[in-house]
Amino acid sequence: MTDDELVRRYEQGEDTAFDVLLERHQEKLYNYIFFLVHDRDTADDIFQETFVRAITCIRTGRFTGTGYFYAWLIRIAHNLIHDTFRQKDLMPTVSHEFFNEQGDVAVDLFNNAQMSEPNVEALMLQQQSFEDVHAMIALLPLNQQQIIYMRFFQGLSFKEIADQLGVSINTALGRVRYAIINLRKMAYRKDFYVAV
Repeated sequence: MTDDELVRRYEQGEDTAFDVLLERHQEKLYNYIFFLVHDRDTADDIFQETFVRAITCIRTGRFTGTGYFYAWLIRIAHNLIHDTFRQKDLMPTVSHEFFNEQGDVAVDLFNNAQMSEPNVEALMLQQQSFEDVHAMIALLPLNQQQIIYMRFFQGLSFKEIADQLGVSINTALGRVRYAIINLRKMAYRKDFYVAV
């Protein structure tokens, strides 16, 4: 059954239809939320609230089946993430605050002592690079983090991204472009070039 068919059945009182929807989308949705908030408790709260809002909308007849149920869930989660960051005043941005007055990095994203064990060097370097890139992504504005996650971690096409976010393909392309520019700036400021 399609998502829209399951939504219709749930709207008519068949609770097991929503169980199928939840099982179908919970892992991808949770991973998306956690990638952006970097905190299990916050991710759990936002994940639960996303489905509470979805249930409320469906039960009150406010969801109109469009064939994009997952995109609708993403939009609900995205709005909740924004609200969470706004309430905590934690909206991530690329900022000079991470650099001292001489322009040197005050928060060193690249030299993590926990990753410097001498054994299995190749695996360590790979892990280090992943951590560095992940840390830099966390410094991007939320809409750029989101698009990087969807494009490079979920492997979505720009058309799929545009459909899920409700933006034009050009907007999706522009956000990826700006995200990559910002990542390069961060890497260059550390005198380390990351080929992104």
